[in-house]
Amino acid sequence: MFGIPGKQAVTITPAAASQIAKLMGRDGHQGLRIGVKKGGCAGMEYTMEYVTEVDPNDEVVESDGARVMIAPMAQMFLFGTQIDYEVSLLESGFKFNNPNVTEACGCGESIKFADM
Repeated sequence: MFGIPGKQAVTITPAAASQIAKLMGRDGHQGLRIGVKKGGCAGMEYTMEYVTEVDPNDEVVESDGARVMIAPMAQMFLFGTQIDYEVSLLESGFKFNNPNVTEACGCGESIKFADM
């Protein structure tokens, strides 16, 4: 929808691809759909959900056995984002390195984009 021919909308690091592939292996999931919704102290939040059926309007990105679908309304916000998976002493989870974000709250759960 908002893609550039020959360029994937998002990139997936090997760590994220490994984790997504593990999640896909559970219960026959087709992949992970990512999106954005209104919420949080900065105005927007990322969403992630298991996908059992691919929506034809989703942007599909595949890397090293992992499949990520980008919801249509989120594509313009997520273009150029790197999806990583980090493990630390206290927590582990997906991290979105998104060049379109102009502000983020202190906890990192909520984001704001430039006015479009």
